[in-house]
Amino acid sequence: MTKPIAISDSANFYVSAERIFDPTLKGVPVIVLSNNDGCAVARSDEAKALGIKMGEPLHLLRDKIAAHGVKVFSSNYTLYGDISRRVVEVYEDFTPNVEIYSIDECFLDFSGFRNRVTHARTMRRDVLHRVGVPVRVGIAATKTLAKCANDIAKKNPIFAGVLDMTDPAHAARLLPLVPVGDIWGIGRRTVKKLEGLGISTAAELRDMPLRQARALGTVVLERTVLELQGEPCIAFDDVEPQRKGMAVTRSSGKPMEDFDTVFQAITAHATLAAEKLRQHGLVAGTLTVFFHTNRHRADRPQYAGSRSTRLTPMSSDTLDLVAAAKRCALAAWPKIENQSYGLTKAGVMLDDLLPLEDRPRTLFDAPPRSPVLMTALDAVISRFGKKTMVLASEGMSRSWQLRANHRSPRYTTRISDLPVVR
Repeated sequence: MTKPIAISDSANFYVSAERIFDPTLKGVPVIVLSNNDGCAVARSDEAKALGIKMGEPLHLLRDKIAAHGVKVFSSNYTLYGDISRRVVEVYEDFTPNVEIYSIDECFLDFSGFRNRVTHARTMRRDVLHRVGVPVRVGIAATKTLAKCANDIAKKNPIFAGVLDMTDPAHAARLLPLVPVGDIWGIGRRTVKKLEGLGISTAAELRDMPLRQARALGTVVLERTVLELQGEPCIAFDDVEPQRKGMAVTRSSGKPMEDFDTVFQAITAHATLAAEKLRQHGLVAGTLTVFFHTNRHRADRPQYAGSRSTRLTPMSSDTLDLVAAAKRCALAAWPKIENQSYGLTKAGVMLDDLLPLEDRPRTLFDAPPRSPVLMTALDAVISRFGKKTMVLASEGMSRSWQLRANHRSPRYTTRISDLPVVR
């Protein structure tokens, strides 16, 4: 017997997070912009009704914003991440197994609960009461069916935000409501192929012969068909899978013209990467630095540089990573004299990650350079927040930082951002 799986997600999560602290935003069109205030990545229902599309650039929305009083916010990932953490804490009060899928979606083990709909509705109410974010819940025998149930619950108010499709007969009645393009894991190219075969709904895909599915879309599509038939093929991960790599990269608020500015950004990225390694108990074996100009500005000089280096021994030490990053950045820096490039993006990638205790050792391994310093640094950050202590090479002006002209305060993570009643 398969165990019921639920997926809970928030409607327009970034917008919902902004509305927690500003009740005047309710019923008002709201958009949240991507990094560097580029384009719309989250829209309220009111903004969608105005025809604002996902990914639409801000500069094309100016007239619509002015005409309809659209509220515009820069991405506030510090706030959104903390709100997401609080939502997960509520989920953990309702099930022992929570698998975080994204910042606004979690798979939940709903086995053992007699009345799953009542359980889900109580959980929804608690999330709204304790955190302030509205969520929807889809329940089914597989992850793909649960995603379908969630999609139906989102589009049909009759379900009041919760739909249980564990009953195969119930699923059979509802799957014709799900367009094939909305099915989890089905990309645009596959949609065109399926529509060419007359398959336009989840119900029609469910009835597709497995051999044909594999021939059309490899084992991935075959697995989706099996999941729609109620056979679990995507495991519920009770344990977080081992990370093999990570990247920290940001666009710059304004073009970076000189090496010192670029290295300030790279120092910040390498520092954050090192902190993430230590949080997960990992060390890295390879570090890559890259930077490039805006590829869409053909009227400006173009350049892209990248270099990698081995970390020997493998390390999560901030000083080690920053030193390696500097060597890579110097090696990748353009050699043409008297040529200025406006670099708009830089980043650090780490690969060959291993748990600290599993790192390879040799007879002549030097002891870790600064374990006490790293412990102290992490303790300061944990107590007082990020950027309370930084390396000198990161600089103080941080002219390379993202544009965020419309960012809301970080209410839940920064004391100085809390409103003061006078």
